[in-house]
Formats: sequence, structure tokens, C-alpha cells
Amino acid sequence: MDEKPLQWHVAFQAALQIELMEDREYLQFLKEYNLSEKPLQIDTLIIKLEPGRKIKKSLGRIFRQYNVVEYKSPLDYLSVNDFYKVMGYACFYQSNTEKVMEIRPDELTVTLISNHYPDKTIRYLTKNHGIAVTKAFPGIYYMEGLLFPIQIVVTKKLSREEHIWLSRLRNDLNMEEDIEPLARAYEGKQKNPLYAAVMDMIIRANKNLYEEGKNMCDALRELFADELEEGIRQAKEEWIQAMILDNLEEGVAADRICEKLHRRFNIPLEKASEYIDKYTAV
Repeated sequence: MDEKPLQWHVAFQAALQIELMEDREYLQFLKEYNLSEKPLQIDTLIIKLEPGRKIKKSLGRIFRQYNVVEYKSPLDYLSVNDFYKVMGYACFYQSNTEKVMEIRPDELTVTLISNHYPDKTIRYLTKNHGIAVTKAFPGIYYMEGLLFPIQIVVTKKLSREEHIWLSRLRNDLNMEEDIEPLARAYEGKQKNPLYAAVMDMIIRANKNLYEEGKNMCDALRELFADELEEGIRQAKEEWIQAMILDNLEEGVAADRICEKLHRRFNIPLEKASEYIDKYTAV
């Protein structure tokens, strides 16, 4: 039987919230934020609930009030087209308001997250736009000279101590440096759906790379089997419910929501409407 495709973006959403957990109560995370009635979606929009608050993690130091985040899975890369697309999203988000300057451009940032440093994209932007790129923290690079403050986050170069989860959301981990510390960090958090979702993705993405890593992943799954499966189930239910309610609030038609449930969560179309009824029942 063919395995289901790896849902990198779902795990990323969980890892991002884990990394910013210290400031979680002051941040609002809007996943797959619709820019318009047509399918233009920001991967993640993070809004500071206290605009002047400083974020503790280096990942969030650049954040202002409105923060557009684009994530590329380890199997993908950050191209020049991706860069312009996200900048377009940010511009559209800033301008698509009822009042002029309702969202101030100087209160908006862009974060581009990739497993690999985008050399070709950086060379193109440096040559054609004269941008300056500086290393602010391990794996985090600031770009200056464009419309908004921009950071590029290279997950495999992040501090493994500060960003335990996001730095390991990859498919090329090794047992000694990555999986064993991750197992220790996971201890006691097995029933938390955010941690369970990320751990499940890491195990599935790395289980066939090396025999040593595979054995450790199998051992981790056996050790945390019940808690992991329950956490994944809870996480999936919460994401399904949030997506349905968000789309209904935005006026998205039920048939379109069913299509989204089918694409994102592999829910059969004939069953998707049952989820809508379940989560909209009084």
C-alpha cells in the first residue's frame, strides 16, 4: 500500500508555534490566510496582539505587528519567483483594507523559511536590487533595501539548542546529533498535539534514510506509540475544525471547503460534508 504524502506544512505550523511558545499568548497565528475570495493564501500570518512586544526567540526578533511567513519544505527550494510571489502577497495584504494605511508598511515583515540557503535567489536580488544580506543569528539572515524588513531562515543551520524542533523538521537527520536530543525534548509532551504532529513528521521523513536512524525512529514510535497517535488525532481534529470555521466565517461555500478538506487531509469528498455538519452543530 502506498504511503500518504508527507504533510510538511502541517508539521511546520506546529513547529512554528512551538518555537514561539514563550510569547504564544501575545501572538495570533492565522494559517493559510486567504488574501481574497480567490485562492491566494499566505502560508502563515502572525499578528502581534501587543504591537510593541519584543519576541524572545531569535526567529521572531525581526517581527513587527504583521508578519507574513512563507515555508518551503525540505524537498522544495526558495526561487526568485517564490520571492516575488510572497512580496506580492505582503503588498496585497497591506493594501487590501477599508482605510488607507490601516496596515502601516513599516509594521509589516516577511519571513522566508527554507531548508537550504537560496544562493541563486540572493545573487539575483543582490545584482538587480542592490540588497544587503547580513547574518543576524545562526541560520537567520536579514535582507535590507526592499519594501519591508525580510529575513531568510535556513532550518538546517538554525541553532539546534534554541530551535529544537524547527531545526530538525528535515529529512536528513542523524541519531546522535538530532534524534536523541529530540527524544529528550519530547519526553512529557506526548499528549500535546503540536509536539505530536512535528514528531510524527520527523519520524516518517527520516525512517528510511539510514539503518541506524530507522532503528531509533522505530524505537521512538514504539516508546511513544499511544501518546503519539492520540496527539496526532487531536491535532488533525483541531486543524480540521479551525479550517472549517475560518472558511465559513469568510463566506467560503461548503463545496469549496469539502475540496480543501480532501486536498489537505485526504478526507473523501463524500465524508467531508459530515465534518462541516459536525463542527457547525450547535
